[in-house]
Amino acid sequence: MLAGNWRRPGKGKIPKVPAELDLVVEDADSGFCGAVVACDKEAVTLEDRFGKRRLFPLAPAAFLLEGKTVTLVRPTAAPAGPRRSASGSIAVEGLRARVARESRIYVEGVHDAALVEKIWGHDLRVEGVVVEYLEGVDHLPAIVAEFGPEPGRRLGVLVDHLVPGSKESRIAAEITSPDVLVVGHPFIDIWQAVKPSVLRIPAWPAVPRGVPWKEGVIAALGWRMEPPEAWRRILGAVSTYTDLEPELLGRVEELIDFVTEAS
Repeated sequence: MLAGNWRRPGKGKIPKVPAELDLVVEDADSGFCGAVVACDKEAVTLEDRFGKRRLFPLAPAAFLLEGKTVTLVRPTAAPAGPRRSASGSIAVEGLRARVARESRIYVEGVHDAALVEKIWGHDLRVEGVVVEYLEGVDHLPAIVAEFGPEPGRRLGVLVDHLVPGSKESRIAAEITSPDVLVVGHPFIDIWQAVKPSVLRIPAWPAVPRGVPWKEGVIAALGWRMEPPEAWRRILGAVSTYTDLEPELLGRVEELIDFVTEAS
């Protein structure tokens, strides 16, 4: 804990420290202690000794470094230590894509595939995993049967809006093969998996029932563009895993682990 009110005007100037990879600090407010694993112009990600990660704003947050109060700033040069991919994993230098596995990951649509590629593309090429899109899940049982899953030929499926009682949950329940893993996120559309702060909006707007969701979002935000242009704007704002909601991050990591396990 910090002694006194460190935010009080007139206190001594708090030193600024570059958020280099593996620097261990403690968040002054929450007490969360961890090593720096990622940093962009607005936020820093810390990972504790149990592997739990939390995102903190660079300013005006204060941190404890060796018992002293500091603020973290983005490093001016490339941070020391191993280079990290957009997903936060250690990047493989001089990567040559592995020959594709028979196992696959299926996602619902082209936007889902584009987002997965942007954040996890490096990891997928290292592991030799191909991502394909379904254009919806209505025919998922037939698609799974055609794929022919078996040990060493696994299938992972990422479903939008996989919540209790939904059409998607009923379809997913039909899949019983131990070599297929169907997981999902709660968002109506993959757009919502991007944190609103990344797009400088307060929240994703609620869209009235009966209104096409993407068009409703665009209208509510006052964007004068069609859905393809809106998606390019959204995808262009994403650079690392810290730009995405944890409900998506965990599910994609789970699928990658499933299709690469013991194969």
